Amino acid sequence: MSTTLVELPGATWRTVHRVVLPLDPDADDLALYVDHDSAVSTPGASGGRPGDDAGSLGGATATESGPSAFAVRHEGRSENVRGRRGLVVDARSRVSFGTYFNAFPASYWRRWTTASAVRLRVELAAPGTVTVYKSNARGLRQRVTSSTVQPGRPLVADLSLATFGDGGWYWFDVAAGSEETALVSAEWQVAEEVPPPASTLSIAITTFNRPDYCLALLRALAGAEDVRAVLDHVYVMDQGTQLVADEPGFAEVAAALGDQLRVVRQGNLGGSGGFSRGMRETLREGRSDHVLLLDDDIVVEPEGVLRALQFAQACRTPTVVGGHMFDMFDRSVMHSFGERIDRYRFFWGSVPGVQERHDLSAQNLRSTPWMHKRVDVDYNGWWMCLVPVAVIREVGLSLPVFIKWDDAEYGLRAAEAGFPTVSLPGAAVWHVSWIDKDDGTDWQAYFHERNRLVAALLHSPYPRGGRIFRESVFTDVKHLISMQYSTEVLRLMALQDVLSGPEHLLATLPTRTAEVRAARKEFVDARASTDVDAFPAPHQRKPPRKGKEPSSPNRYTLLPWAAAVVARHLTAPDPEALARPEKRVAAMDSTWWRLAHYDSAVVSTADGTAAAWYKRDPRAFRDLLRRSAAAHRQLWARWDELATAYREAMPRFTSPQAWDEVFDASTVPGAAAVPQPDAPAAGDVARVSAGEER
Repeated sequence: MSTTLVELPGATWRTVHRVVLPLDPDADDLALYVDHDSAVSTPGASGGRPGDDAGSLGGATATESGPSAFAVRHEGRSENVRGRRGLVVDARSRVSFGTYFNAFPASYWRRWTTASAVRLRVELAAPGTVTVYKSNARGLRQRVTSSTVQPGRPLVADLSLATFGDGGWYWFDVAAGSEETALVSAEWQVAEEVPPPASTLSIAITTFNRPDYCLALLRALAGAEDVRAVLDHVYVMDQGTQLVADEPGFAEVAAALGDQLRVVRQGNLGGSGGFSRGMRETLREGRSDHVLLLDDDIVVEPEGVLRALQFAQACRTPTVVGGHMFDMFDRSVMHSFGERIDRYRFFWGSVPGVQERHDLSAQNLRSTPWMHKRVDVDYNGWWMCLVPVAVIREVGLSLPVFIKWDDAEYGLRAAEAGFPTVSLPGAAVWHVSWIDKDDGTDWQAYFHERNRLVAALLHSPYPRGGRIFRESVFTDVKHLISMQYSTEVLRLMALQDVLSGPEHLLATLPTRTAEVRAARKEFVDARASTDVDAFPAPHQRKPPRKGKEPSSPNRYTLLPWAAAVVARHLTAPDPEALARPEKRVAAMDSTWWRLAHYDSAVVSTADGTAAAWYKRDPRAFRDLLRRSAAAHRQLWARWDELATAYREAMPRFTSPQAWDEVFDASTVPGAAAVPQPDAPAAGDVARVSAGEER
């Protein structure tokens, strides 16, 4: 049965988005594929329709600011799933494929590709009704067409993309009559006057001492036949000491992948070094049109890999195509939907209007208005990111920064060269979220500070980086009054390296992590213990004022409050507090304005596994505050000079030739490579060396 809503004589139709069901129907992510619930609006949601139940999700209320916290989850019916493409629809019931993985993101195809129309093809096993819907950028639902579909006579609906300038999706529902029906298959095809040439990809996976995660990812890729059909190589950059090749089951996975697998052993050069090596090997091989960067500790939806490649093929200009990130341990929760760089603060974060940690099992796509507006991004995290080889040839490899800001800076650099980044709905992975991490205070604090400053020197459009200078000073003071002296030492190391000029990036890449860790261990606030009885019981000799815990100063009281706190931290602490902590503070409560009032406190780590005893030290406070002021005075005075130096040097230290020298230096002679058919020459495969965490 054919429904023609747009005329495109002579067009060629190419399948770019197949309707799929989860690999594991019993997992907690069924709601991302099929929706058995009604679409409801949240209170105050824009675009609500008259008659919508505006206050309830299964009897619970939800708000735009926090739907995940209050809504009731809906688990679906996993027993109705029939493989990857089929679903039973019970008699007198209705299911919707207006879901994250199966609705068609029409506005993204309209904005970035040459496609002008999309064709929906739906095949049912028994009579049923297929109703096609679309939405606009405000999330308003509009019925497009509805047809009764008979077995052997699939619905074919040709649909225009013309109205999707700012947002909107297409999707369809299936309803059964007095007897059950079943979806056999469904797919979305785009109309192209000139089909793009066939493209292939290589996959680059960077891993460090996560052999179990990495092997599971390789196993998933080995079993994805459709991905294998467009795959040239999987490069595994193993930078650890617990090797993937030594993991039980590796031999079977390696045999299944055959000559598509390449294991590269090299010293630990961080995420930037691992992914740069994957880019470099892809360039060296010269076969692939794209390289897909994947983190090691993810679960991948293989269909999303195909969608990213097919979208990239259709883009008007070479485009970096990223995937979204769901929470691996809360699988229906969207952790990252769109990232941008605030150019004035020069800090990353979600695109305005995007809600973080949105639970699609509690509030489905059809009732989430903000998810219908097209989200344009500055970059995509390298948990899943498809980079055209043409972009790599033009802008180079990653900055040699180990971790942090490598993906964000690359997106900015690509955009400045005319290559956009798109975070594509329907292409995603599940990754361990950073909600229970605070890597701004551990050894990674060095990389947060240095790499943010380097990226700002390279790309900030504002004099002296806009607000970044002021925020850097404030952050130093916050760490000092929080008794986090180890963190401040690392931030000062970062400042000094930035001031030394761009050549330090390549020179220190293999060694800086170990040096950072060693410097941090000199301070008690970095010595965490997992033993709950490792510290004396807390005792606070002076009770809180009026029985209330310290509160945050406001804009009017901040300056006098800060002056009083700094003055206090220059005086000697209570000797009793140095022998016995005044307070035990949970990680979520360890704010700078609370810790500033204690002489000592036992503070939990963000993941809850350990705690450290913070102690006030006036000598360290005075010395570090003086050094911070001196370093920031230099940064202020030399900003323009440094910006020029870093921008002029960037093409050198992101070039394949510069990275080759780093890769060669990380080689350990004599370590055996994993045998591979048609493997690169011995000089091209680096060996393992000891390293730190990626």
